[in-house]
Amino acid sequence: MCGIAGIIADNAEHYQQELKRMTDALAHRGPDGAHAEFYGKAALGHRRLSIIDLSENGKQPMLSSTRNECIVLNGEIYGYQAIRERYNNYPYQGGSDTEVILAMYQQNKENLIHDLPGMFAFAIWDEEKHELFCARDRFGEKPFFYATGPNNEFVFASEIKSILASGLIRPEVNPEALSHYLQYGYVSTYQSIYKNIHTLPPAHQLIWKDGRFSVSRYYSLPARDRVISLSDAREEFTHLLKKAVQKQLVADVEVGSFLSGGLDSSSIVALVADFLPDQTTISFGYDHKESELKYAKEIADRYKTNHIEIHEQKKDLATSLLQVTPFLDEPFADRSFIPHYEICRAAAQNLTVVLSGDAGDELFGGYNFYQIENQLRNHFSYKNIIAQFGLKMYQKLKQTSFITQKNIAHENILDFHQNFVRNTFSRQEKNKLGIAENYQQPYSFVPDPDSLNDIMRIDLEKFVPGNMMVKSDRMAMANSLEVRTPFLDVDFAEFCIGLPEQLKLDNSRDKIILRDSMQSYWTDTIRNRHKQGFGMSVESWFEEENLMKLSDDLLKDKSQKIFDYIDFTETQKFLTKDHKHWNLLQLSLWAYNNQSVL
Repeated sequence: MCGIAGIIADNAEHYQQELKRMTDALAHRGPDGAHAEFYGKAALGHRRLSIIDLSENGKQPMLSSTRNECIVLNGEIYGYQAIRERYNNYPYQGGSDTEVILAMYQQNKENLIHDLPGMFAFAIWDEEKHELFCARDRFGEKPFFYATGPNNEFVFASEIKSILASGLIRPEVNPEALSHYLQYGYVSTYQSIYKNIHTLPPAHQLIWKDGRFSVSRYYSLPARDRVISLSDAREEFTHLLKKAVQKQLVADVEVGSFLSGGLDSSSIVALVADFLPDQTTISFGYDHKESELKYAKEIADRYKTNHIEIHEQKKDLATSLLQVTPFLDEPFADRSFIPHYEICRAAAQNLTVVLSGDAGDELFGGYNFYQIENQLRNHFSYKNIIAQFGLKMYQKLKQTSFITQKNIAHENILDFHQNFVRNTFSRQEKNKLGIAENYQQPYSFVPDPDSLNDIMRIDLEKFVPGNMMVKSDRMAMANSLEVRTPFLDVDFAEFCIGLPEQLKLDNSRDKIILRDSMQSYWTDTIRNRHKQGFGMSVESWFEEENLMKLSDDLLKDKSQKIFDYIDFTETQKFLTKDHKHWNLLQLSLWAYNNQSVL
């Protein structure tokens, strides 16, 4: 895991200082080394976090055997040893996964991307073609940002702060991105908060040549459901997940695991035990009655792990926000990023690599609202005009159920999902704040608005890379820690995406395929658990005096930078110590942290 940066321009060697500022801004992503390579039109920089091939042979930027190609890579290529055997004609100098990409490029050029597994964001400069080839992994685990400078320089990096550090870009705030953030609590994975700094979307590639670049999709999620029985699915599920875990344990440093005591992380830890009998596990919990630490300890005891518990007392949240939010670069309202930062900070004291159980809910149907949506779909007909009219008349006479109310309010379960479940500010509320723009992210498929599987696909293309992987990457990299996600192994994820809905959930059960396949690996208590978060509510956080003082400083002062973008008077109406208030506080923190460039 590392940080990458580059400038493509005429006389690229003249940009040495700009490139150094860029890589210095990424020091937290790679504290083990900083290097650069220069061609006539390309300056490439890299910050290294040493994990595979710790020798000088693993150093980046890495030159190919002919020196015509040079790569900078952020990420890991799982199963690269098998790929290396298929490309055995290449004269390898070391044992890194990075060099395997160079071997693939020499033989297949841009087509290599279709056979490349793992989490990655990379750029390859081809000196013979005077061309830059960039790509980002299928599920958006690793970030890639780019921009165009005043003299048509093509500037790219792992984080926005690195692009800004070049001094070549004066950012302009993107109203569409602000709108998306206010609605969903994060910036779309197809945009950045700045309209002149772009993100390469997941599953996309970029080719720069002769001062121009093109972006195209190279991968789409499986769009059709399979026909398969639970018994047959169980066998393949377990086989593919074991294989995914085994591939992600490859490193020249110790690999540990996050352990929450939930079904997903408990499954990962249980399978790791098949390959590493002395694994290290790390758990985080606030000291209150709903803490998950007791569940995590059950699994740790069963598999005799070297278990590390992090007991977090309720403390000054305002100080934590001021410390952590600069690592995000963009407004971000997921309230679990603070505990995620803390568990990564603690893990980094003992480890360089950890496995995570992220994305299980989207793959197996684990969120409670998926079950609600399943009930909504079957409760009444959205498309029956007579039923709609009758329900509205009935509602005037008698209080109706939550399900019935939502059925009336939304056209279908997709509309319910996007505009109620995943929604903070409505379009009308955004308009009042002065944000008239709206942005709808494109998908790789045309969703069926009544399909739960398609809603999960949308979450995999939208929420997972835009929220979950941003939190995972930024909080881990802030602590120079690599986090790997076995559930997003492409073979395993594709299998799960295509499973029929009835193998994931029904009106009474969630994660059916996971529970049926992995129950023998869990304790009785874990087997009967349902999803639980970190247990601290937004409302309880706003009880902190210092947090309210920070909120008042940022949101009740007309001179704050945030009010260049949203209306001050309307903002005051939403400061009600709830999710909307939290969303606005994070937006104001972003503006405060970046006021020198806004």
